[in-house]
Amino acid sequence: MTSIDTGIREFLESRVEAAKAKDIDRLMSHYSPGIVYYDVVPPLRFAGTDEVRGNFVRWFDGYDGPISLQTHDLDVAVSGDVAFAHMLHLDSGKRTNGLETSIWVRSTVGCRRSNGAWLITHEHISLPIDMETLRAWFPPEV
Repeated sequence: MTSIDTGIREFLESRVEAAKAKDIDRLMSHYSPGIVYYDVVPPLRFAGTDEVRGNFVRWFDGYDGPISLQTHDLDVAVSGDVAFAHMLHLDSGKRTNGLETSIWVRSTVGCRRSNGAWLITHEHISLPIDMETLRAWFPPEV
C-alpha cells in the first residue's frame, strides 16, 4: 500500500467519523461543490453541496442518538489525482420511531485531489434487496 492509498483511506475514514458524530460541517468538508450523490431515498439524485447537506441532515434526523457506521471490504484504486473506492457500510442505531435497526448499504465513491486535498465528486449508495420479497435486505442480528 502506498502513502497515497493510505491517505485516501484516512480521508474516507475521516468522512465516516464525521457521519457517526453527525457533524454536518465536518462531513460536508469532504465533498466537492459539484458533488453528484445518488442515494436510495427520493429524489435519488442530489447535486451540489446544498442538496447533499439537506440529504445528510435528513439522515441524521432519522436517528435518536449516534449512528453506528462500520466500513467493510474497502477497496481503493488511485491514479494521479483521481481515486475510486467501493465498500460496504453497516448503518445501525436507534431510529426516532424507537426501532433499533441495522442495514447494509453499498457505497461507491469517486474523489479528485486538487491543491493537495481530496474531495468527493461522486458518490453512489445502494441497498441490497431480498429477491424473494423485493424489499431491502436486513442483516441478521449484529
